[in-house]
Amino acid sequence: MSPMLLEAKNIKAHYGATQVLHGLDLAIAEGGITTLLGANGAGKTTMLRSVCGMVRTSGEIRFRGREISGKATEDIVRLGIAHVPEGRGTFVRLTVEENLHLGAITRGDKHEVAADVERVFGYFPRLRERYRQQAGTLSGGEQQMLAIGRALMLRPQLMLLDEPSFGLAPLIVQEVFEILKRLNEREKVSLFLVEQNAALALDLADHAYLLETGRLVMAGPAREIREDENIRRAYLGY
Repeated sequence: MSPMLLEAKNIKAHYGATQVLHGLDLAIAEGGITTLLGANGAGKTTMLRSVCGMVRTSGEIRFRGREISGKATEDIVRLGIAHVPEGRGTFVRLTVEENLHLGAITRGDKHEVAADVERVFGYFPRLRERYRQQAGTLSGGEQQMLAIGRALMLRPQLMLLDEPSFGLAPLIVQEVFEILKRLNEREKVSLFLVEQNAALALDLADHAYLLETGRLVMAGPAREIREDENIRRAYLGY
């Protein structure tokens, strides 16, 4: 069994006076792909933000056994946790090149950044073709590729992905998910995936958690959840 890369215990999160997460316990195996599923408003995005220190959170979050709860977001990033937010989060007025270099801004090995840009192009050849192009002029699929590529520039150990299929054509979604699988297999990057398309996420993931109104209602191997017709009908809508 793989060691746990990230462990979260009794996570509660608030926006102002409103509590969104109610005592979540979850863990992400090193080298694995974990998905967090649930309806809109269930608290999936908030869980990713809690890991990144972007929302008021109580409880315990450990990364490689080290407590990261309460740390500043930039310090969490430096530990090797990259966040690909919903809506892609590209800097639309900057070029593809500038966006990629921003992904490496916290790194100390600047002489290796150029090699990593080439590595990103190996996964996303279209970004090479648009290297000098403003990010805002890219298609939705290309912007998603850029967002993932920018996260890769951090050389992350864990990548948090929030709705990577959102707003993309089916063929582009398939391409993006195939690349995520290759990243996991080749680069050994662990993935924590929030995704509305439950069938797609369960096909990619090893382990799954099911969230309902801020509470975990189920956890287990993704394959078992995918094959359980009662779970699919009751919680996943397919």
